[in-house]
Amino acid sequence: MPSCTDTPVTLTVTESLAAIAAENAGIVRQLLTTATTNSANTTNSANSTDDTAGLPTLDQAAAALRGARRVFVLGAGRSGLALRMTAMRLMHLGLDVHVVGEVTTPAIAAGDVLLVASGSGATAAVVRAAETAAESGARVIAITTAPDSPLAALAAVTVVVPAAQKQDHDELRSLQYSGALFEQTVVVLGDAIFHSLWKASGATADDLWPRHANLE
Repeated sequence: MPSCTDTPVTLTVTESLAAIAAENAGIVRQLLTTATTNSANTTNSANSTDDTAGLPTLDQAAAALRGARRVFVLGAGRSGLALRMTAMRLMHLGLDVHVVGEVTTPAIAAGDVLLVASGSGATAAVVRAAETAAESGARVIAITTAPDSPLAALAAVTVVVPAAQKQDHDELRSLQYSGALFEQTVVVLGDAIFHSLWKASGATADDLWPRHANLE
């Protein structure tokens, strides 16, 4: 067992669940007043397009995904796992979706969108992929905690999550370990974007279901 210099705090699983739920609710409340405001301060004007420039940030992201020729998703570690959930839901909508790193993933090009998540906004492999995407004429949507990061500088749309980064262990920022709050928020944001696109499409759950994987 690892040594511990502090007095342990005993929490039941139920108490931990309640604490995590409260923290997630708090981050969503912040997003409702920050990430949904007009995107003038969170959109890279050099990479934006006129058709979405006046929309709130999250709606810009949804509009870019809806209009994309193809969608590529990328994140490292748990952020990448979170975006795989989003990729699955976008596939259910009928979008042409690819997970970066899979052997069947094609080259990105103009008309495509790269959706990336990085808490620090400085993960080397993610930033390099965003650079390649931008150079290829694709649009980059970044989810990050760091609006002044290299990743945000490359993005057409940046969704800023007011959560602690993985190396920030100050419990005043998050009671959870190593970026968990950011990663959980990526899942919630992905589901919110999917839900908006789904309802706008007019499709029913029965319409989407035939696309669900049957090789299971």
